[in-house]
Amino acid sequence: MVMENVRNRTRREFLRKAAALAGAAALAGAPVGAAESAPDLVVVGGEDPAAMVRKAVAALGGMGRFVARGDVVVIKPNMAWARRPEQAANTNPDLVRALVELALDAGAAKVKVFDRGAAETKDYRQAYADSGIAEAARQAGALVPLTYDLAAADLAIKDGKFLKDVSVYKDALECDCFINVPIAKNHGMTQVTLAMKNHMGVIAGERREWHRDINQALVDFACAFRPKLNVIDAYRILVRGGPSGGNLQNVRVCGKCIAGASQASVDAYAATLFERNPAEVAHIALAGKAGLGEIELSKLTIREFAS
Repeated sequence: MVMENVRNRTRREFLRKAAALAGAAALAGAPVGAAESAPDLVVVGGEDPAAMVRKAVAALGGMGRFVARGDVVVIKPNMAWARRPEQAANTNPDLVRALVELALDAGAAKVKVFDRGAAETKDYRQAYADSGIAEAARQAGALVPLTYDLAAADLAIKDGKFLKDVSVYKDALECDCFINVPIAKNHGMTQVTLAMKNHMGVIAGERREWHRDINQALVDFACAFRPKLNVIDAYRILVRGGPSGGNLQNVRVCGKCIAGASQASVDAYAATLFERNPAEVAHIALAGKAGLGEIELSKLTIREFAS
């Protein structure tokens, strides 16, 4: 289940994280076991999205920190829009391909890649094809189901202030490792759409209700549904016209990949790419208050690299 209770980790998860800490320390040249060797966030710059994400995951301790042998892994990109990669409405397909390969190399038994299409997308198959993600993921060895064909299950939102329960695709709920992989875009309702907003693509039920209090809804859901790894594709970002995009004049090549375990922290960093103060983006501020992660960047250990 993706709803991981830290106080009830299994022995396997404890050992996996201990090994990951050693890997991160070795990469940084620090003594094994040094707490400061495990960064909160990794930011990699470059011109090759696949190389960037590989370096980002390695700097976090390697994919073995998140994926154990025999795991079923779900990788959830943005691929809701019938747009080409250069239009920056969907996650970069080369980055998704690299994550699938890393998960399989770590011993995953199965990797699934899927997203629910936007309301404007009448046929999700078109979005899957135009994004380039479906083909890239399949070539890397992943299954790419249409969400039309997925079963749903109810998820109770304990202590939710707006959401009390929600229907979610069972594949997302029942996997061993959920990897959240949005592209960084602006958004008319929430200012930006990043890791927490990307969760709306696993909602099987009606989503319009969320719009009555979208910022609180995003945080309520994020409190109950916690990915093990969040990777924000900021190779290209959509600075205007989001989330659907389409106009190349609204795309800026940023050349970054941001990765971390905390969805609130990765969102806080990515918000600055849009010249936003994270504390002034409503759902990011609420996430910080809800304990979803540190959003004050000066308090985070952030490692930045070139690929």
